[in-house]
Amino acid sequence: MHIAIAGNIGSGKTTLTELLAKQYGWEAHFEDVDENPYLNDFYDNMQRWSFNLQIYFLKSRFTQIMDIRKSGRNIIQDRTIYEDAQIFAPNLFDMGLMSERDFNNYSKLFKLMGSMIQAPDLLIYLRSSVPTLVDQIQKRGREYEETIRLDYLKNLNNRYENWIKEYNSGKLLIVDADNIDFLKNPNDLNAIMDQVEAQIHGLF
Repeated sequence: MHIAIAGNIGSGKTTLTELLAKQYGWEAHFEDVDENPYLNDFYDNMQRWSFNLQIYFLKSRFTQIMDIRKSGRNIIQDRTIYEDAQIFAPNLFDMGLMSERDFNNYSKLFKLMGSMIQAPDLLIYLRSSVPTLVDQIQKRGREYEETIRLDYLKNLNNRYENWIKEYNSGKLLIVDADNIDFLKNPNDLNAIMDQVEAQIHGLF
């Protein structure tokens, strides 16, 4: 079984991935953030490094998915390949931070990869407002995220909402991350787990 958690920067994907993996004994697959050689450069100069960053994420996520399907284990994944291709890359292009040539090249590569993969059995979307995202980003204090622009986060949020409206590749659970604290409040985590279990039972 493959479960994935989607959401904007700072929405709590990694935290929820860790908590659910621990509760259910699932294997967790995380974003390659600490080892990513482009993140710091990207946030310093988005236009110069956008294509490099997105290609790195695309390669990393594709490798993850191939490993997940081969493993035969129950796996929960922090962010999906679809977010890279349908949210982050188009957003960079529309903001003038990725050239048309690079975007077209990226899109063709994703289309090829997309023909070789399966969507997760369950997608959990953490819906967060921009103020919540900013608060969470500031709390975790990652140096390379200090220069993230508000318009960048806002544009990403709009794209997430449009993507989720059209999502029909598998089961979908939407969690309102503005009004819960699943890290500090056990009742909030239990409420999410109840919803996850209701969705999982429909997979078998």
